[in-house]
Amino acid sequence: MASVLTAPSPDRSTEPSTDHLTKSHEAAPKPAHDVAARHIARMGRAVTVKEGLNWVTLTTITIFHVGALAAFFFFSWQRLAVMAILYVLAINVGIGMCYHRLLTHRGYHTPKWIEYIMSVFATMALEGGPIFWVATHRVHHQLSDQEGDPHTPREGKWWAHTGWIFFGEALHAQTDVLKRYSPDLYRDKFHFWLSKYHWLPITVSGVLLLVGGWIWGGWENAVGMVLWGVLLRVTLGLHATWLVNSATHLWGSRRFETRDDSRNSWWVALLTGGEGWHNNHHAHPVSARHGLKWYEIDPNFWGIWLLSKLGLAKKIQVAKYDPANPKPAGM
Repeated sequence: MASVLTAPSPDRSTEPSTDHLTKSHEAAPKPAHDVAARHIARMGRAVTVKEGLNWVTLTTITIFHVGALAAFFFFSWQRLAVMAILYVLAINVGIGMCYHRLLTHRGYHTPKWIEYIMSVFATMALEGGPIFWVATHRVHHQLSDQEGDPHTPREGKWWAHTGWIFFGEALHAQTDVLKRYSPDLYRDKFHFWLSKYHWLPITVSGVLLLVGGWIWGGWENAVGMVLWGVLLRVTLGLHATWLVNSATHLWGSRRFETRDDSRNSWWVALLTGGEGWHNNHHAHPVSARHGLKWYEIDPNFWGIWLLSKLGLAKKIQVAKYDPANPKPAGM
C-alpha cells in the first residue's frame, strides 16, 4: 500500500522495460514484472529512516485521524450510509478488485473503460495513483519479508503497519526504477494521467459532499458529510489496507509453505473484502480468488464473478487448491 503523499508523479523521460505479465497462477516462480537485481527498488527501513520524517505525510495523516474522531460528533444514519457506499467503492472495488487483483497481478481482464472507472475509485482511498501503488506492491512480492520490502514486520510491527510511509523521500529518487515494475501502466495514457492527478477524484468527492450536504441540510450536514464521507472513511480504509501489510504477516494460519511470513487472517479478510487470505495470495499471486475454501469469504472475488456474469470480466485466473499436494504456484 502506498501513501498518496509519497507517490511520485510519473516521468516519461526514460523508456521502461517491456516484459510481459504472466497469465497463469501456475506460472514460473518469478512474479509478474520481476526485476533484475541491479534494478531492484529498495524501500525498506534502512533506506528511508535515515532520511528523516516526511512531515507532509505525517501532518496529513494526523489531520485525517483528527477528522475521523470528530466525525462521531456528527453522526447520522444518512452519513453512515454514504460512508459505507464510498468505502466499498474505494477499498473493495478500487483497491482490492482493481489496483490489487486486476492491475498488479492481472488475475482477470476487463474492458478498458471498466478498468479506468475502478482505478478512479481506487484513488479515493488516498493510497496514491495506479503506477506507484502497483509498482510498490510488485516490489513487496519480489522482496517479501526480505531486505528492501517496503513494509515487512521483521523490521517492526508498527513499521509494517504505518511507520513506513512517514519516513524519507527515497521513493521519489527511485522513480525510474519504479517504472520497471509497472511498464504496462506507464504506457497507458489514462493511468499515466491518473497517477499524476490521483488527488483529483477524492478532492472532487469532498467538494460534492460539502455542497450536497449544505443543499440538503445546511452547514452542519455539509461538515458531517465531509467528515464521514472523506476523513473517517479514508482513515478506516487506510488501516484496513495497512493490516494486510502488518497483521497478515504476523498472525494467522499458513496453508502453504511460502518463502515469506504471509498468513491467512479471517478478521482482516472481513475488513478488506477477502484480502486477508494473504498466505493463499502469496502462494498463488495471480489468482483472482483469494478465499480457496468455501468458508473463506471473499467479497472482492464475488465482485469479479458478478462482472463476469455481466460480460465485463474474462480470463479469470483461479488457483486450483489440491489438499493432497498443497504447494505454492511455481514450486
